[in-house]
Amino acid sequence: MSEVVVNISERKRAPLARARTTSTAPLMTARGLCFDAGGQRLIDGIDLDIHPGRCTVIMGANGSGKSLLLRLLHGLLTPTKGEVNWQGHPLDPAARQQQAMVFQRPVMLRRSVAANLRFALSVRGVRGAERKRREGETTALARLDALKDKPARVLSGGEQQRLAMARALICAPRMLFLDEPTASLDPASTQAIEHMIEDARASGTTILVVTHDAGQARRLGDDLIFLHDGQVAETGPAAQVLDNPQSQAAQAWLGGRLFVPTTP
Repeated sequence: MSEVVVNISERKRAPLARARTTSTAPLMTARGLCFDAGGQRLIDGIDLDIHPGRCTVIMGANGSGKSLLLRLLHGLLTPTKGEVNWQGHPLDPAARQQQAMVFQRPVMLRRSVAANLRFALSVRGVRGAERKRREGETTALARLDALKDKPARVLSGGEQQRLAMARALICAPRMLFLDEPTASLDPASTQAIEHMIEDARASGTTILVVTHDAGQARRLGDDLIFLHDGQVAETGPAAQVLDNPQSQAAQAWLGGRLFVPTTP
């Protein structure tokens, strides 16, 4: 299979929303966030500020709580303790309507590619000429024009993930949660997904993405949160954490070593 190379500066962008002004106030905050399951504390006292218009990367070893944190922030799970706030107010259904999430393994509706997109718009009450405009822009952005009449469930893994991204972005969410969106994809599909993430960010969408790929974190991330054992081990500008990690957990993981805490 030949490698697909795209120069981002030369690509024709089709932003789904007008760029939003970046504010110094956090778009989302978490305070004292905890989550227990099976008698164990899996997320332990996390405090976070997520600022608008930025791409925040969450990294850490398997089992560190990355996906759990994403689900707590999006309201898919209820915290055992602590709170998640959206623009200074408790997270509620109205706030979640301004968010979207793409999972590592996308769920496809039993209908065509175009019908998957139309369904997302109909749920938000978008119809008529506006629906047609958004559907056309989004299929072009996701490079799905030639596949729009094809059943979504027969697409390849990379095509399905592009469709999942398109379905999430078509309603122009203010925040997009991504849980390892390129895991197990080939380089061409990974590049296509990253281009969609960059386009979303350029249009003003705030991105929160879980990844195991340090190269991807460097390409996409403004900020980086490193989790260990359900806690924030380190946070800061993505390049700074990747190049000069301060915590033992981040140093070990980024260096390809197993981190074993010293027993007191």
